[in-house]
Amino acid sequence: MTQLSNPLDKPLRSGEKPFAHEESGYQQRLGNRHVQMIAMGGAIGTGLFLGAGSRLHTAGPALAVVYAVAGVFAFFVVRAVGEMVMYRPSSGSFVSHSREFLGEKAAYFAGWMFFLNWATAGVADVTAVAKYTQFFWPNLQQWIPALMALGLILAVNMVSVRLFGELEFWFAAIKVLALIGFMITAIIVLLLRHPVDGHTTGPGLILDHGGFFPAGVLPALMILQGVVFAYAGTEMVGVTTGETSNPRKVIPKAVNSVAWRIAVFYVGSVLLLVMLLPWTSYKSGESPFVTFLSKLGVPGIGGIMDIVVLTAALSSVNSGLYSTGRILRSLSMAGSAPKFTAKIGKNGVPYGGVLITACVYVVGVLLNLVVPKSAFEIALELSAVGIIGMWSMIMIAHLAMQRKARRGELTRPIYRLRGGPFTNYVTVGFLLLVLALSWFNGETGRIMIYCLPVIAAVLVVGWFAVRRRVREIAAEHESPQVHNGR
Repeated sequence: MTQLSNPLDKPLRSGEKPFAHEESGYQQRLGNRHVQMIAMGGAIGTGLFLGAGSRLHTAGPALAVVYAVAGVFAFFVVRAVGEMVMYRPSSGSFVSHSREFLGEKAAYFAGWMFFLNWATAGVADVTAVAKYTQFFWPNLQQWIPALMALGLILAVNMVSVRLFGELEFWFAAIKVLALIGFMITAIIVLLLRHPVDGHTTGPGLILDHGGFFPAGVLPALMILQGVVFAYAGTEMVGVTTGETSNPRKVIPKAVNSVAWRIAVFYVGSVLLLVMLLPWTSYKSGESPFVTFLSKLGVPGIGGIMDIVVLTAALSSVNSGLYSTGRILRSLSMAGSAPKFTAKIGKNGVPYGGVLITACVYVVGVLLNLVVPKSAFEIALELSAVGIIGMWSMIMIAHLAMQRKARRGELTRPIYRLRGGPFTNYVTVGFLLLVLALSWFNGETGRIMIYCLPVIAAVLVVGWFAVRRRVREIAAEHESPQVHNGR
């Protein structure tokens, strides 16, 4: 009886090589520039280009403080991923590491939380693509551009990982260049003290309109959930390791750059925005960059920024198909996902998992047909649950890694998350705080809380459905070692 429960309840023994069979079939076609831009693109998305408008309207300059605080925890998470990848690279990323350090139940939870996040975020972004396309064709029904965008991105992901990397490289480049263009323009306006919409630009705009917390601390806390969503994707860099040449050299550079990206692009952009216009000038549903540049008199800026935000949404759909395909394959190889998701083509693409995620995105297209006004919000709340669950499991798996190191069962790499286990505990505490605060965040926040028991029930039922297969696969991997007397 003990032998049967062991594969499910115990982590892998020291010295085992749990990822070898998972990595079979992949092709190392991603170079340094691809990984760097994938990491950069993961840290810059619609949460900044579009979502910052409503958050500025709600909390004012406090948004910069919230971005900075949440950014610290986002960096802790991606640094923990980086350390585990340096210890043992795997396309299964933290799912494989959760399996090694905590056991299959932890890997099952981490993997399906990751899938929930990216699948529902993809639904939200497919919806966003549809809405942004309506800027140019306002009479076009939302589901049509959503379906076309999904078909295009799916085709790219099915061809090769190299093509995915190239597309993501240029998606990220467009986002970065747009932000750099805004920041250069903003700095020039500030240096020249050029008035915008009748306001004298500079730090005085912050002080004259209530300081950094003009609406109080509570509104700043209420936007934490949206800010955490904006940072979702930073952890995806770990998934690229199985298809990256020399990951132990490339990944640390990508992870370390997350900190300055957050500082410059998120905190820096918000500080510039509130020194260019009063925070009350920004509004929900409009990119704050469009608000500023329109008032500055830049012609056609609405259309230009719409293309940039459209690119950010397409980038998220692209990343979602790529990363969930790899994670689902890792789960399937251990028995925790349908057998079909383990399928991989001669081109190194795990097409089974990619197609499963694409099917979920088709549901997003149908939502645009049935409830076009609510599709984005429904998907967003479910995605937030996935992010919190996934990030928490990353920190818990990393905590287990530290404990094994203290017992002498493994040696931590030189590249590591500093301050552990304190940084692990405080990050999990922060994520639980974000979850709890969602209850006070109006109807949309309560939707997320109401979803928790449903998601938990689905996970439990799913586990009981797969545990026999998980036990059998785990026993198969243990048999050779028992036979050899190890």
